[in-house]
Amino acid sequence: MDAFFASIEQRDNPELRGKPVAVGGSSERGVVAAASYEARKYGVHSAMSSKKAKQKCPDLIFVQSNRKKYKEASQQMMEIFYEYTDLVEPLSIDEAFLDVTHNKKNLPSATLIAKEIKRRIYEKTKLTASAGVSINKFLAKIASDYKKPDGLFVIKPDEAEKFVEELAVDKIHGVGKVTAEKMNRLGIFKGIDLKAKTEKWLVGQFGKAGFYFYNIARAIDYREVNPNRIRKSVGAERTFEKDLESDFEIVTHLYHIEKELFERVKRHGKYGKTLTLKIKYADFKQITRSKTVFYSINTFQKLHQLAKEIFYQVELEKSIRLLGLTVSNFPDDKQPENLQLTLNF
Repeated sequence: MDAFFASIEQRDNPELRGKPVAVGGSSERGVVAAASYEARKYGVHSAMSSKKAKQKCPDLIFVQSNRKKYKEASQQMMEIFYEYTDLVEPLSIDEAFLDVTHNKKNLPSATLIAKEIKRRIYEKTKLTASAGVSINKFLAKIASDYKKPDGLFVIKPDEAEKFVEELAVDKIHGVGKVTAEKMNRLGIFKGIDLKAKTEKWLVGQFGKAGFYFYNIARAIDYREVNPNRIRKSVGAERTFEKDLESDFEIVTHLYHIEKELFERVKRHGKYGKTLTLKIKYADFKQITRSKTVFYSINTFQKLHQLAKEIFYQVELEKSIRLLGLTVSNFPDDKQPENLQLTLNF
């Protein structure tokens, strides 16, 4: 979906249309959850601090998020997907992979299906979506971002390798800023440079990721669209209006995060064995501390006790702007084959 949260707000409030809009808190410590395309022209993007966003775009209009509306629009979109195929792998509330090789409507063209889905989403939600069509997940994801907003881009089988050869390495999913900088230092700027390297050399430089880079440079991605994708972690975090300085403040806020996290874990229906504490200091330095136990963290008391143990082992350096907790290491028992991934908002 195109600027999903912001587009919903512009759809429902005509006064916001054509104007730079950010969904999120406008306070000094707020964070942008989504930005309209008008705001993006100024360099505003999601996860940016509201203060910085306002500096980049003085006319930016902040709108509080409305989770109920976003979830409703997401469900409408997903219902349309399932009319074409059961092989739907949601990536987030507004994005999914679809395998339409054998589709329910027996349409011969994936491009035709994408056009039809885009049209039906707009008819039902009055929101635009962008689609990418190709031979695998990697290329389809790249293609979906290529012509935004309201775009449709197709990478055909005989064009795939050439397309990747011309692709800048920082556009490859899995290549972050640090990895891209390392690749550039090694003389790798585009897919064709990556393709020139041997698998052994890439593994030597990038570890296990080297196998992935070797295949991607050749437009190869063996991952199937998985409708039963298992969630690997559940978390909750908060950014505070004012930095936390006293232990009492920190422990109090941590307790509320624990309560929120445990509710999410209960909805997930599985209980992990690893708890991770995330702390971001006032200067944006971030640390994480984890502890794995032999038992499942299946009661709030267990979670609370473990969170306290981890927290009191940390030597706090300065005041805190963000706290977060994540439960992971869930049991890996097989999911029922007919269970679809649900999006807990």
